[in-house]
Amino acid sequence: MTEANGSTAKNPKVRVVIDGREIEATAGAPLLEAALDNGIEIPHYCYHPKLSIDGSCRMCQVQIQGQKKLAIACNTPCTEGLVVDTRSDEVADARRGVMELLLVNHPLDCPICDQAGECYLQDYSFEHGSHHARTTAPRRKGLKRVPIGPRVVFDQERCILCRRCVRFTNEISETNELRVFGIGDTSYIGTLEGRPLDNPYSVNVADVCPVGALLSSDFHHKRRVWFLEETESVCPGCSNGCNIKIGAFREEIQRLVPRRNDAVNETWMCDAGRLGYGFVGAADRIREARVCDDQGQQVVALDAAITAAAAALRRVREEHGAGAIGIVASGHLTNEEYFRLAGLARETLTTVSVDLAVPLGEGDDFLIRADKAANARGAREMGLVPGEAGRDLAGILNAVEAGEIRLLWIIGSKDFEAVVGTERALAIAGRLETLILQDVQPSGLSDKATIQLPGATWAEKAGTFTNYVGRVQRIRPAVHSPEGVLLDGEIFAALTGALSGRAAVPFVPSSVFDEIAAAVGAYAGLAHQSLGGAGTNPADVTEGVG
Repeated sequence: MTEANGSTAKNPKVRVVIDGREIEATAGAPLLEAALDNGIEIPHYCYHPKLSIDGSCRMCQVQIQGQKKLAIACNTPCTEGLVVDTRSDEVADARRGVMELLLVNHPLDCPICDQAGECYLQDYSFEHGSHHARTTAPRRKGLKRVPIGPRVVFDQERCILCRRCVRFTNEISETNELRVFGIGDTSYIGTLEGRPLDNPYSVNVADVCPVGALLSSDFHHKRRVWFLEETESVCPGCSNGCNIKIGAFREEIQRLVPRRNDAVNETWMCDAGRLGYGFVGAADRIREARVCDDQGQQVVALDAAITAAAAALRRVREEHGAGAIGIVASGHLTNEEYFRLAGLARETLTTVSVDLAVPLGEGDDFLIRADKAANARGAREMGLVPGEAGRDLAGILNAVEAGEIRLLWIIGSKDFEAVVGTERALAIAGRLETLILQDVQPSGLSDKATIQLPGATWAEKAGTFTNYVGRVQRIRPAVHSPEGVLLDGEIFAALTGALSGRAAVPFVPSSVFDEIAAAVGAYAGLAHQSLGGAGTNPADVTEGVG
């Protein structure tokens, strides 16, 4: 495998000495990469581990033994016996010179810049720059807060021409919207007339921009970054399982940004996944339990709705048999929740008509998967599949229309409606004796529910997702569920207790995962605490690689 920066994973190891410290590096890998991977900080702007080497900023200059001139670390390959000094007076003077040139026209607007708090230019100016300016001429003016695309704002005055964004659109999205116009000190980043920055990965240019010239429209002037609490998680938008950080402030999600995982999403994520968090705090989110009576749907306490759901499931099973019950879930629950749901269906209700509703959409050959379900593979591996002689989704629908299934329990009706179609979904609801909906978002079926149970979102849960290739990854709660809302796994535990006549077993995701590792062959050898930030492919553990 060859990285964009030219390093090759199969190259042999070499010994390099940096500031008197000997490290092991990959032969041919950029010196800057080797230093950063070993915790040795060398300032840089234009270098990015997933983009080609540009060498334009000159900030990463170092002194190499035996060479008369300073060298840029990003374009210096690691070789056996290389001796490097990153702290010499000559290196420090060179860095001060670079910083002085970069700041000649840069606006002094850190207090109002969204990048403040995570800005390379701000950090390096304090550490490596001069405390006094030698120029008195006014700074050159440039475009301010210009929508360069539907999801990205451009502040031309802040741009330092590192060209990371240009390389991203050339090499990663391969859409080529951005380029450098002009020459010398009149150069600027821009787009061709009539061709805005509008591709499925456009907001990544804001991630790679080191100085706040390119900013996400969604996050623009929303919150100072130092107020955010960041939580490692996984994007729920499709089955790729891109690693992300959820930035929240006072129980409200403010942004999602990609988190590096070379085995899954490298350092990128798509715009749809990045901007798809609004439903978590939406004003119309389902926060109340409801039960139908003679006057229609009535708001009730959640435990009363769970009791009503258990009573309905028990009644239909006793009067018509387990075959009269169907369960259709979305693909966005955790493995631990699916494991409990599958056990409830198989052992307590003894129904075999169980399946998923997985909406399909556009996909590509990079990160976007056509199946819009975060954990469909995990659901099936946990046993949420039709049992012997059981019905799949199509069979469940036909059985409802034939009057054979009397009670349908839908977990995530938006997905159900997207797969089945609104018209048929409403017709299905009209044929049922009982419709139980367990939902976060309202849908066309919401008013048809006999019993409605409010569910929780991925951002409120601890647990695991399994992506489409089988990598098991942890998600962590970034915000709390609304008051009176239980995790879906807690609802399954409560229903199991109510139906079995025993006290509900507390739903503890880490303990349930241990049960999964013992019961599901593909997960044997996995431990919840050892999944780490990047997750694990069970096959690697089996083969002794993980």
